[in-house]
Amino acid sequence: MAQTTDVLVVGAGISGINVAHRVRQARPDLTVRILEARDAMAGTWDLFRYPGVRSDSDFFTLAFPFRPWRGADSIVGGDRIRDYIADTARETGIDRLITYNTRVTAANWSTAESRWQVSTGNGEHSARFLVFCAGYYDYDDPHDPEIKGEFGGQLVHPQFWPAGLDHRGRRVVVIGSGATAVTIVPAMDRDAAHVTMLQRTPTYVLAQPRRDVVADVLRRVLPAGPAHRAARAKNITMQWLLYRACRRFPDRMRALLRKGVVAGTGSEAVADRDFAPPYALWDQRLCIVPDGDLLSGLPNLGVCIGYINLSWTVRSDMTARLLARILRHMGEHGRTVVEPVAPAHLGETFPFMDMQSGYLRRAAHLMPRATARYPWAIRQDVMADARATNRADLMNGLVYR
Repeated sequence: MAQTTDVLVVGAGISGINVAHRVRQARPDLTVRILEARDAMAGTWDLFRYPGVRSDSDFFTLAFPFRPWRGADSIVGGDRIRDYIADTARETGIDRLITYNTRVTAANWSTAESRWQVSTGNGEHSARFLVFCAGYYDYDDPHDPEIKGEFGGQLVHPQFWPAGLDHRGRRVVVIGSGATAVTIVPAMDRDAAHVTMLQRTPTYVLAQPRRDVVADVLRRVLPAGPAHRAARAKNITMQWLLYRACRRFPDRMRALLRKGVVAGTGSEAVADRDFAPPYALWDQRLCIVPDGDLLSGLPNLGVCIGYINLSWTVRSDMTARLLARILRHMGEHGRTVVEPVAPAHLGETFPFMDMQSGYLRRAAHLMPRATARYPWAIRQDVMADARATNRADLMNGLVYR
């Protein structure tokens, strides 16, 4: 017999736990279950164990909006992120809703039953509503650059970091220049004989303090909840302004970033050689250095995806709250099925994570599609997305039965 539930969430990372919480808030009458393929919650933050692993966004925006971050740092280490996620799941009771070691292998919609039939390695599940919160990393088979030729050293992938790896006194090459690389390099450099970052293309970097002094002041004068919300709103606004300034005034912002790199390295030559990408700002993700049409025609299905140019949680929480609104609307009007139906003429479409980073370009042909027009848009613009999502007309583009 299939295990039955009202809302089935795939993935017990930040997005999955957040969706479960928002749904339970909006519809306490519905049963919720989370399926997690691994043996622990926290997703990316439990998987990655490489040296120095940390958030590459400030944690006031990456944290759950409903549970204040009380730690001292704004840029937070992976172990503390795991603890925060686990503590949140325990305090909200979400931890009791998670089934571990259960990988979803197929999902089929039954029109006759108005339910999803979900297959896993541990049996079948039946759900009225299905929400995917699995992110976009391939945990089991990540991209392999296929290093060829003779190499006598040890090859290590960040997703499969050996627990006992000792790099003290060794010469290390880190291949890549993205967020993972700028985290690993300084962490390994403390003990290694020498660390080289080998980059195909330079990356824009921005120095940001590990502590948020404004947040510290807010937490001294306000209760934890209001202080967290104020710090979160401040950081979302500042990051949005940074993104808009980079896109509107690219030359000025490139010069400003260059000035910061020169100050940090003490060399104009190094800044121009190693930190001057040939692409425009935010064609790829800006690294922070501390100190088919989307879902169309598929009933009762949600996909939680976060921002690339801002903290992941900010966008995924918008989606979670929208899904909760839709479920509340269905309950109030006695509807059991909701289906997005895109108009015939959407205009130009593009992958809904539309940036030039290598890992995204390799998967572009597999991604759902989006347009520039709401409600079918994902614009990586928090202010525009917030207006469109938070005020979304639940009858626009959705058909209820």
